[in-house]
Amino acid sequence: MDYQQELSQEQSEALISILKSRFETNQNRHPNLRWAAIEKRLKNSPKKLWSLNEMERIGGEPDVMEQNSTMGEFVFCDFSEETPSGRRSLCYDRKGLESRRDHRPKNSAIDMAEEMGIDLLTEEDYRCLQNFGAFDSKTSSWLKTPSDIRQWDGAIFGDFRFGHVFVYHNGPQSYYAGRGFRGVLKI
Repeated sequence: MDYQQELSQEQSEALISILKSRFETNQNRHPNLRWAAIEKRLKNSPKKLWSLNEMERIGGEPDVMEQNSTMGEFVFCDFSEETPSGRRSLCYDRKGLESRRDHRPKNSAIDMAEEMGIDLLTEEDYRCLQNFGAFDSKTSSWLKTPSDIRQWDGAIFGDFRFGHVFVYHNGPQSYYAGRGFRGVLKI
């Protein structure tokens, strides 16, 4: 992904302060991780810090979900209770968006994620997120759709209802006021 943005020193410090506070408030999400290592990685990754700022700016409330054991990357994810409000009413991808004749939304989940420098959660990521609480109990989130499903003109999304995580399918051209996407970023 080609990043075009970087934050000013003041913006970077403000974002790192928000992320640190969220990290410390939610230790149950990452009991074995230490903030100092994460902060060092953030300060050495200005383009990814810009992407985290976009996640924050649009209501995602990003926090560390885990540290990848093989690559050592810190995995940030949107922890907002509902799918971020600034990322709703989107088709799944550009092809789905262009297939709509009428009432096209302004963007697609895949395009918006790419513009932000993040990825959509996979089904596995989404189920992992749900271990930390009941997310998307009133909304739903597009998920990164496997290519074999997408080639059949399908896309998947998930939500949390009746105490369970559900993953469904829909046409990629569909969009709803309560469906958006959650992002993931590895640093």
